Amino acid sequence: MTMATQISQDTERYQNGVSKRLGSLEMNTSAIGIREPTANGSSIATGKCKIPGSLGSLREDATTKQEVRIASKSLCQEPAEAEARIVAAMKTILECLGEDPSRDGLLKTPQRYAKAMTFFTKGYETKLADVVNEAIFEVDHNELVLVKGIEISSLCEHHLVPFTGSIHIGYIPNGRVIGLSKLARIAEIYARRLQVQERLTQQVAHAIEEALNPEGVAVVVECTHMCMTMRGVQKSGAVTVTQCKTGVFKTDNQLEERFHSLLRMGSR
Repeated sequence: MTMATQISQDTERYQNGVSKRLGSLEMNTSAIGIREPTANGSSIATGKCKIPGSLGSLREDATTKQEVRIASKSLCQEPAEAEARIVAAMKTILECLGEDPSRDGLLKTPQRYAKAMTFFTKGYETKLADVVNEAIFEVDHNELVLVKGIEISSLCEHHLVPFTGSIHIGYIPNGRVIGLSKLARIAEIYARRLQVQERLTQQVAHAIEEALNPEGVAVVVECTHMCMTMRGVQKSGAVTVTQCKTGVFKTDNQLEERFHSLLRMGSR
């Protein structure tokens, strides 16, 4: 049997299996709790970021995203089955590249790749409530809280190569603050997924709003994308900057300037 024939048969078996499983799922928006944006754009009027993504221009929160992930993951049933499929797929990819998956250097590569991808995308399995836990505290001030220079790594969903950099998170409390380390952990939830930087920025801002209901949130992300440095235009010095502002950060120009001024302080 030729390799091409084997790949064709594997693909047909996989597609048949997926079709059967999809038939048993009720993948509609009411079943998994997806909320459509209102016609008058109230999500923007209340200071919420409108998050684009593969489900259209839906405004996603951590709960909705988790429900979607649970529903779709039923295609693979168990983590062990999902890992086995990734291993088999990686062996096929290596063969298509003209490599021998059985040679010493590549013998365990499919297994390592499967474990690495599971780690790189572990954010799909993390709930915002579990990260926040009980680390929210009452305060009697509404001064700017800013944590900058949080290192992040994520995978570009277009090419599955990394983008790395820093995220800066600021918010104005509305009677409550969150433990500082939790801001970094919230960023990690969304960085450990297949991403685009624009969506990552908005998801982090919305998650902080979801957890704290602050007067406003500002998030800035600065990253270098391997899909621009290793391939394509191959521009190693390019840095992509994205931001999301909600609440008072959208209406108070002095506050926004103060936020960016603090970001510039101590920058190298």
